[in-house]
Amino acid sequence: MSSDISQVKALVFDVFGTVVDWRSSIIREISAVGKQLGVDGDWEAFADRWRGGYHDGMQSFRDGKRGWMTADTMHRERLDILLSEYGMTGLSEDETEHLNKAWHRLDPWPDSVAGLTRLKSRYIIGTLSNGNVGLLVNMAKYGGLPWDVVLAGELAQSYKPDPKVYLSAATLLGLEPGEVMMCAAHLHDLHAAAKLGLRTGFVARPTEYGSGSRKPDLVADDSIDVAAETYDEFATKMGV
Repeated sequence: MSSDISQVKALVFDVFGTVVDWRSSIIREISAVGKQLGVDGDWEAFADRWRGGYHDGMQSFRDGKRGWMTADTMHRERLDILLSEYGMTGLSEDETEHLNKAWHRLDPWPDSVAGLTRLKSRYIIGTLSNGNVGLLVNMAKYGGLPWDVVLAGELAQSYKPDPKVYLSAATLLGLEPGEVMMCAAHLHDLHAAAKLGLRTGFVARPTEYGSGSRKPDLVADDSIDVAAETYDEFATKMGV
């Protein structure tokens, strides 16, 4: 792995799966609603399919079939379908919208807050997520995530891996691409950033998808600049 990170001034992070445990958090919330309504269901499958609506919505945009939408909008569209399928018809609009904002209340991984706080002492730290800004701000408040700045695909009206999303982070921070490190648990995200001159940092999240069919990236390849098992170890490797 390359170790030329001396010019890095800012670290921007993928959030879902990298910094927060979205799947366990969503399973917890939807299980509670199911219990409230007296509905027993496969809540792991519900969580995976709900998340799938977000990915499907982004792909429709990339394919030119739909315009840009917030993550909140994509989540709500899929949630309405799933609630109907699962026979969960007893929620008011306010209750449904509160449930949709479960994505604003995702628990950080155990090492996230402490690791980010260490990194913040030396670097600018922020998000670079396909989640919308309001969602990311609420998530930070909920989980105590110590961001200096909240950046998102929303600011470029696109989604990663569109190059303009990665480059927007450097532009908005007044930095060159090589002064920004993209940090993620997903190698495809890092590879896309590296093609544009950003540095790359990897921390694996082996339990992100639980028992779901999707498999996480477990090991960084030689193209990644810095890799660690936790953000505490990552901070040490970043000289903090």
